[in-house]
Amino acid sequence: MRQRFRSFRVFAVAVLLSPIAVQAAIPTAFLDYVDEASPAYTRFKGWVDAVVFQGQQRYAFSATDAAYMALRDGNPAYCAHAIGMVDADVTAAEAVIAGGGRPEISGDSYLEVGPYIRDLALTYDWCAAQTTPSQRTRWAAYAEQAIWNVWNHTQARWGANQHPWSGWSVNDPGNNYYYSFIEATMYWALASDSTTWRQFLDNTKLPPLVAFFDVLDGGGSREGTGYGLAHQRLFELYRLWRIATTTDLAAQNTHARDTIDFWLHATVPTFDRYAPIGDLARESYPNLFDYHRNLVLQARALTTDLAFRERASWWLSRISVPQMGQGFNYRHDLLPSGGAGVAPTARHYHATGTGNLFARSGWHPTAYWLHFIAGPYDQSHAHQEQGAFTLFARDFLAVSENIFSRSGIQQGIETHNVLRFLTAAGQTIPQRASTTSTMTVTLEPGGAIVANANLTPAFGNGTAVSSWQRALRFEGETLRVHDTYATTAGASAVFQINTPVAPLVSGQNARAGNLLVRVLSPANATLSVIDWTTVNAAEYTRGYKLEIRGGTGEYIVELIDDAPLFANGYE
Repeated sequence: MRQRFRSFRVFAVAVLLSPIAVQAAIPTAFLDYVDEASPAYTRFKGWVDAVVFQGQQRYAFSATDAAYMALRDGNPAYCAHAIGMVDADVTAAEAVIAGGGRPEISGDSYLEVGPYIRDLALTYDWCAAQTTPSQRTRWAAYAEQAIWNVWNHTQARWGANQHPWSGWSVNDPGNNYYYSFIEATMYWALASDSTTWRQFLDNTKLPPLVAFFDVLDGGGSREGTGYGLAHQRLFELYRLWRIATTTDLAAQNTHARDTIDFWLHATVPTFDRYAPIGDLARESYPNLFDYHRNLVLQARALTTDLAFRERASWWLSRISVPQMGQGFNYRHDLLPSGGAGVAPTARHYHATGTGNLFARSGWHPTAYWLHFIAGPYDQSHAHQEQGAFTLFARDFLAVSENIFSRSGIQQGIETHNVLRFLTAAGQTIPQRASTTSTMTVTLEPGGAIVANANLTPAFGNGTAVSSWQRALRFEGETLRVHDTYATTAGASAVFQINTPVAPLVSGQNARAGNLLVRVLSPANATLSVIDWTTVNAAEYTRGYKLEIRGGTGEYIVELIDDAPLFANGYE
């Protein structure tokens, strides 16, 4: 996220308390949900007022914040501040362009073009009466060029100079960059009332988006639970487009609605952490944050299905983020979260579009919880974790070592709870991108949840791995993992479990804190422990890996939550 500390202090001779008369192309009805009597509105207004009237510097304060308040409150000082911020951005860009360079908006493959143009578009439209003809001409030229450059990367230019770029993800609706590109285009199409850009969205860029999510049954993102948070931006755009055009993109498939249940089940029983899937670059450790709250708020606002809305409210009322903690997210808390909601009853959830299974022994805070993944592996922020599992009971018991890395982007097989295949020379065989593993899930009459996965496609043809099947049986406080596999001559497989606590090995068993590991096959298995800080102390802050060797085509391992439960009243 870009840091913007510029502040334009406004001294008004007279404060107008009546709303600004706005004939907006970006519909003002977009903010009709705001309850000005709510504590969330009071907090948001206080955040904005501290900048606009007191000259305070607040991290990531945006012209959008000021424009929201201008629309709701009517004080022209808010628009004056937004105009000052946008004009400063455009002026700075013009200076860079005049010198033959590329402005900041093009940085990191235009990743932040969405927020930049949203700020400009809202101010251009909702504060039109306070802008000058010169400003509007300059801003429009800047916005048009930025958006044209996004979609025409090989011909991109600024001023008289060509500045082509990679075109990263301009045609990939599964990537978070795409949503920023759509955000910029959508806001400017509305603010400028551009038929060209509207038709471009309707005919060229929105249909692939709808088609992509049409097959993402179960919600969530193939980028994982870190970069998948970009759907909060996407869902907000769905709301905007629905109000502006009556086209309901969210209603054209079940993805946005299903994402509510995805996050209910992806959240661990203590409601303060979540399943760490894929890259976690913002924060390696998977603590719930404002972005998770906003994602579910946005999804809840889109669906008319009462059952989903009630489950969303239930989750929002229980997570460790009862309200936004960062000022730059306060405006998102203006969305209503509903009342206490209704608790879910299902103990497992299979999001087939992303290949994620979540299961738990119950909805109480000390429940045993499982995540397992077997599905499409086709995004750059996804990991070589097909076939990996995560276990939680009061704390993580077995989890990707990535959460204890400083970078949060340890994508390799070594850091995940999978079978690690080795060549005859002892080299790790990587999983291949652009592959799709498969999984079937059944619920047995006695309550056990059984998953059978074919992970062979994750390695592809021509490797030393000719087959890998992993079957999981989750019942009570026990997970049984049964692997069958075949390799070429000389190749081998290591069953690995990453744990926060150092495993203590005793024969065929090991204990890592409250996790008991029992090796049922092979009978002559060798167990050893690796301290990740000895592997790379600069990258890993803590964590261990239990390696189980000796299998010749099969491993059977039980992982048991062995903490005494009698004291908490749960069975």
